[in-house]
Amino acid sequence: MKIAIATGTRADWGLLQPPARALRSMGADILIMATHQHLMPAMGNTIQEIRDDGFEPAAIFPAKGTAPEIMAMAAAGASRALTDLRPDALLLLGDRCEMLGIASAALLSGVPIIHIAGGTVSEGAFDDSVRHAITKMATLHFPETRLCAERIIRMGEDPERVRAVGAIGVENSIKVKRMTRCQLAESLEGWDPGEKFLVVTLHAATLEEVSPLEVQENLLRALAKMPEDFRFILTYPNSDIDPQPLIESLRRFEKDMGDRVKVVPSLGRRRYLSAAALSSGIVGNSSSALVETPSLGIGSLNIGQRQKGRECGEAVIHCGVSEDEIGSGLKRLISPDFRQLAAAAENPYAGHDTVNRIATEILSFPFHPFPQKHFFS
Repeated sequence: MKIAIATGTRADWGLLQPPARALRSMGADILIMATHQHLMPAMGNTIQEIRDDGFEPAAIFPAKGTAPEIMAMAAAGASRALTDLRPDALLLLGDRCEMLGIASAALLSGVPIIHIAGGTVSEGAFDDSVRHAITKMATLHFPETRLCAERIIRMGEDPERVRAVGAIGVENSIKVKRMTRCQLAESLEGWDPGEKFLVVTLHAATLEEVSPLEVQENLLRALAKMPEDFRFILTYPNSDIDPQPLIESLRRFEKDMGDRVKVVPSLGRRRYLSAAALSSGIVGNSSSALVETPSLGIGSLNIGQRQKGRECGEAVIHCGVSEDEIGSGLKRLISPDFRQLAAAAENPYAGHDTVNRIATEILSFPFHPFPQKHFFS
């Protein structure tokens, strides 16, 4: 069976790599389609992470510019790739604009879509609408929670095609062999995070009333006011908008704060989970802070509206986007009482043998593509 897997960012590859490996171990021919941020030097040139994991992409195509341009380029590139590769099905994850383009190309090329993490709600970004649109194009669904599965079924999808399996990221957080503090420091060019540090990832919230740069500046000012024995690892934002002004702001902060701050384009899957497990908390608005890191016993501070409506457990604190609101959230995040609560909190995204269940279900599912003579020439 030939399974194409589409990936556009460091984040989605970190989640797609385990099922890719499981599918390959079960005999499937895995065809990686790499695009968007993987090809951008400014975002860490993360296509190398795919190769380092033992997968040489079968198709590479650019997708850059504004969100509509990214979607259109991804659709065009995916159309050509699917014509060449002719997979039995396409596996993709989530809710980004390049995935909307790729899913559209697959639908119109007669390639069945396998969608991971549908049914989730995140009202503060257009990702919410994109995710639901992909759900309606997909043939087989792997939502992360039972509530997400119920949403998909209410959208009119056949319950027999919906499998609530838990979140891959949770299984990653438990199974990935983590770095020691010394190994982490070595991987960060000798920068030692110390005993007290936070991991910070703030993406542009496309439906937030306050500009992404203003929100980031508020966060950086709040971080600067934290106790001097705290250090910070900051990763680049995604490219939902032009990330360059945000990156320049992060680099200025790094320069101003000296050795208390390390800015990294991409931590990668193992290094991110290692840093998170060793940290005093996660800060920003990434879904990983709500989904994966609670299973590490680590608390997180979710800023703003980007993840509004997404399920979460008690290990997550929510705050507004002003400097004062963020500052208050940070104080609670590092408090002994909250850290004790986070260490024992349940994670609603936890599943059982999630990756193998996904791989097994894919290989046993009776996919029926459209007659390809209407789409391929």
